[in-house]
Amino acid sequence: MLELQLVVVTPETTLVDEPVAGLRFPLFDGSAGVLPGRAPLVGRLGAGELNLTAKGGGHRSYFVDGGFVQITGATVTLLTARCIPADKIDKDAAAAELQSALSRAASSDAEIDARFRDQDRARRMLSMKK
Repeated sequence: MLELQLVVVTPETTLVDEPVAGLRFPLFDGSAGVLPGRAPLVGRLGAGELNLTAKGGGHRSYFVDGGFVQITGATVTLLTARCIPADKIDKDAAAAELQSALSRAASSDAEIDARFRDQDRARRMLSMKK
């Protein structure tokens, strides 16, 4: 039976390093699912839900906040700035982050892009808590 080894690395720690049956993660322009035997890939992560299926059949979710993914052979490596287990997401903090992004004035294209990115990130965190 083929299996995948998932490794999730943040600047602080290696959060996940375990075999999984499959996973789904956000890319900056969509999402991708991975099962054993997938072709190699290098991609840019977006903000959103990392959903993994454990070898025993259970599911776990994490919020990932951008970064990169590399798939080589049976190893899937996610390098991300932030990875939060779904049950550890602070709904009030995410709501405050959304409110802050909604009320922030933006005058340049870069500021507008940053504001929309922050709004999207906060909305995705909130949607994982529902």
